[in-house]
Amino acid sequence: MAAQCVTKVELSVSCENLLDKDIGSKSDPLCVLLMSSSDSQFYEVARTEKVQNCLCPKFAKKFVIDYYFEIVQKLQFGIYDIDNKTVDLSDDDFLGQLECTLGQVVSSKKLTRPLVLKNKSPAGKGTITIIAEEIKDNRVVNFEVEARKLDNKDFFGKSDPYLEFYKQTQTGWQLAHRTEVVKNNLNPTWRPFRIPLQSLCGGDMDKAIKVECYDYDNDGSHDLIGIFETTMTRLKEASRTSPAEFECINSKKQQKKKGYKNSGVVSVKLCQVVKEYTFLDYIMGGCQINFTVAIDFTGSNGDPKSPKSLHYISPKGVNEYLSAIWSVGNVIQDYDSDRMFPAFGFGAQIPPTWQVSHEFPLNFNPANPFCAGIEGVVEAYRICLPQVKLYGPTNFSPIINHVACFAKQALQQTTASQYYVLLIITDGVITDMDETRSAIVNASRLPMSVIIVGVGNADFSAMEFLDGDDGCLRSQTGEAAMRDIVQFVPFRQFQNAPREALAKSVLAEVPGQLVDFFNTMKLSPPNSNSPTTNPSGTI
Repeated sequence: MAAQCVTKVELSVSCENLLDKDIGSKSDPLCVLLMSSSDSQFYEVARTEKVQNCLCPKFAKKFVIDYYFEIVQKLQFGIYDIDNKTVDLSDDDFLGQLECTLGQVVSSKKLTRPLVLKNKSPAGKGTITIIAEEIKDNRVVNFEVEARKLDNKDFFGKSDPYLEFYKQTQTGWQLAHRTEVVKNNLNPTWRPFRIPLQSLCGGDMDKAIKVECYDYDNDGSHDLIGIFETTMTRLKEASRTSPAEFECINSKKQQKKKGYKNSGVVSVKLCQVVKEYTFLDYIMGGCQINFTVAIDFTGSNGDPKSPKSLHYISPKGVNEYLSAIWSVGNVIQDYDSDRMFPAFGFGAQIPPTWQVSHEFPLNFNPANPFCAGIEGVVEAYRICLPQVKLYGPTNFSPIINHVACFAKQALQQTTASQYYVLLIITDGVITDMDETRSAIVNASRLPMSVIIVGVGNADFSAMEFLDGDDGCLRSQTGEAAMRDIVQFVPFRQFQNAPREALAKSVLAEVPGQLVDFFNTMKLSPPNSNSPTTNPSGTI
């Protein structure tokens, strides 16, 4: 019997007295959460943002995880000093970790423990605090905020302001959201942002909310511009024609300066409470996930007849390509009612003309490239392999654009009825990087996610660049992706792990990407029984 998810839990993380690994400045910490249930290996769940030059970080990004009462869910919080842009943490300084169970965190509500190094010795005086909250409310608050006449805190240039929103709790103020920094501007307009109502005020419209405005400094010594307190009841009165306005007060300045009025005014132009559908709301409401597989048939894989080739099928009937197809396909096929999957190859010369193709159907039937179930994909791959000549180059953009055409058609429907997941399995370096970047940026505006599994031992740094976890992917012309839709994992990390570990890792971000897209586009599930016909309807 499948385990019953009791509830969703939101974990907020902060640290004190971290080890300082940077010369001339402070560590730049990030927290990664790994999880394990039963005796399986730990797998990564999510990461917080990186906090620049700070030994006592409060991470704004929360971890949201399913809590199963009947399973021991082991958690491992790892703190790393991030000094480069790679996704891999093994080349970053390790600042300490905590291993505990979700049960311990939930039963303590607030858990503070010393951080330890890999050898279990103390990580200096470093501590970590985890606060757990059950998520009972799936409403979010959409904000549009600007400010004017903020105090200038910089000698050269102007202040670089950002806002922090705090929720009032029994143990003090808890960070709920941090905006981006607007550089060199005393009259900033921040990008629209959303905060879960639960994180902001626990659903209590009259609970105090504190907003702090800071001038960002690279060295971590951010200067306070001013503070104000308010409530959701007051914020909800805001409109673009009649914004809710708040004076930022700096109490130190107020005490020193006689005619002190304020340190600037923060103007809230929009504060709208909306219902946010969950992944299960969409799936149970009739949204179909369409799964497409694309397999790399370039020459760098090696001759399929040679045991050294990545396409060599062992006497047991397996290779890394087949393992990746089985692992990911087995999970995703349950969300596609007809279980018919288009499967393509790229980078091979194909019969009868032996032209190189970057999107040929594995069954050589362009009119009907569908395979019945994951078994059908595997069968088509086995039959196709001896009939093509491995060649090159390694072009991703044709197959991404191919799937994007279908995703674009699905957008013409007025509900969240279709979402597309493209699995690309490849052995190496992309040849058409600029075209691929543009294809991904275009696809980020469509109901679509791209999963890339890297097989073999090639240098996959370009793939990590496409996985926008550490910043926004841009096309060659500078156009930014609307959202991060690429998830890359190297297969070699999972060679000795249980089969489901790869699927967990590559599919972990898909539910969030699907939800984020449909909520942003204000699309409801097809069979929505919600009283609001559209998730942006104010509740």
